Amino acid sequence: MTERLRPRDVAILAEESPSSPMHNATVEIFDPGESGFDYACLVRLVQDRISFVPRYRQRVQPVPGRMANPVWVDDDHFDIGYHVRRSALPRPGSLDQLRDLVSRIVSRPLDRSRPLWEMYFIEGLADGQVAILSKSHQVLVDGIDTVDLGQVLLDKSPEPKELGADSWRARSRPSPLALMAEAARESITRPETAVDTVRSTTGAALRGVAATARSTARVVDALANRPPRGDSPIIGPLSQQRRVVAVRTDLADYRKVRDAHGGTVNDVILATVTGALRSWLMTRGESMSGIRQVRAMVPISVIDDELEATSLGSQIAAHFVDLPVWEASPVVRLHQVSYSFQAHKETGRAVGASRLASISGFAPATFHAIGSRVAAVERRRGYQLNVTNVPGPQAPLYAAGARMVATYPVPPLLEGHPLAVGVTSYDGHVYYGLTADRDILHDADLLGPCIREALDELVDSAGGRARVPRGRKRRTSPEETS
Repeated sequence: MTERLRPRDVAILAEESPSSPMHNATVEIFDPGESGFDYACLVRLVQDRISFVPRYRQRVQPVPGRMANPVWVDDDHFDIGYHVRRSALPRPGSLDQLRDLVSRIVSRPLDRSRPLWEMYFIEGLADGQVAILSKSHQVLVDGIDTVDLGQVLLDKSPEPKELGADSWRARSRPSPLALMAEAARESITRPETAVDTVRSTTGAALRGVAATARSTARVVDALANRPPRGDSPIIGPLSQQRRVVAVRTDLADYRKVRDAHGGTVNDVILATVTGALRSWLMTRGESMSGIRQVRAMVPISVIDDELEATSLGSQIAAHFVDLPVWEASPVVRLHQVSYSFQAHKETGRAVGASRLASISGFAPATFHAIGSRVAAVERRRGYQLNVTNVPGPQAPLYAAGARMVATYPVPPLLEGHPLAVGVTSYDGHVYYGLTADRDILHDADLLGPCIREALDELVDSAGGRARVPRGRKRRTSPEETS
């Protein structure tokens, strides 16, 4: 029996458009050292590990007449060379050049006639470093049946584990008649199949009506020479082009601010985002009295002890927080953000970094993917910005012996939301990845310096940066990132 897409997956596919491709991406930078890590090594590594994520060799097959939700079928023409690609920057490539390349690649939707993922091996970075850009569609990674391919490629030791490629062969693709017969049989023997089909079909029709209404409203606004509806600069219709901003900061700075003012590292990160938005809005001449706050949706991890953690996909919930961009004091901004999470902490369902890491399927890339799914589900709740912060491992990871030295999330944009923020802590650093619509937010590059300035404000309020002895790097435990 084939496996059907869940109604939520069907809804994600229906909501996708050329201007809002629904894939998550991650940029990881590696130092090959003496490992000899190159494109051929990456291909072999993927072939060695892809059996752990069988969904990555399957594609979506519609059912004729929409008698039931689409099914997952093996791709009988699966080509690893199509999915794992090779690219390069002019040597010595800079981070800005890498961002430009990533921006172009993530702007393109994935091909639905193939498995919904791509991976790029990017050569030419300065100091002999290389980068891997991974793109995975939201329907591919649910944290329940499937985790992100990128997480199974990484090892905790520079000694690569040779697991050996499997002897996979695609199962024969069901014929249209067989798909229709199976759908008819399931509608009788499994009533939930018919319910899911009706739900998906009705939802698709309603989304089509809503999309038409939005398009009509934009045309009317344009003819009347009116700006798009909404008074926020980070709300508006998307173009098909993206701009990616990447920022690297030190985890020790966030811990110092936390120790001085209370709260958590997550609170300090959100206060940093708030300060950055404030500075960026002021460079645009925006009135703080008119905006005052930005409503953000922050995916958080929760655990019900009665339903002990079984998978990451069932442990992520939406939390809404009003970021006080009107407030001039960085310390007051931090306390207001901390207060907004206090009720969640008092429920006893809040999850620390160490416990989160023990949940099956946990990895930063997978958490970011689930966070994006939650953001899509909650889009009608009226928030303006999605901020996903994930505590990653505080020890180095390796791919085929090459050490990962940086990791930047690249979150997708939802229709009407031209800015999204992803944050990952890893090996003593905190990495920001911001995705912006290239046409609406033409000055999105300014957000990078604004993040650094906002963090500097908080660090100064805590007495300045801590001194670290030369040649010695302070290690932090997973608990210290929470």
